[in-house]
Amino acid sequence: MSGKTITRMDLSEAVFREVGLSRNESADLVESVLQHMSDALVRGETVKISSFGTFSVREKSARMGRNPKTGEEVPILPRRVLSFRPSHLMKDRVAAGNRR
Repeated sequence: MSGKTITRMDLSEAVFREVGLSRNESADLVESVLQHMSDALVRGETVKISSFGTFSVREKSARMGRNPKTGEEVPILPRRVLSFRPSHLMKDRVAAGNRR
């Protein structure tokens, strides 16, 4: 693994190169897409990107956990968590990258 992290700047630069919008327009477009996705997830909606995957929010109920250091039981409050499920095409692409 290369350890490279793709940032918003990298995405907007890719849009700039591929689509031909100005750098500012590309950055605004990337920001707008990410904002729409975030807003939908906050509302509890599912975000599905074909050939990539599905982002969704799950409700986790309250439960008892354990402090691993002391062994003491600790209540864990109910919460919402974000989950990502990659599409079969994405899984296949990632697996193919393992066979280099």
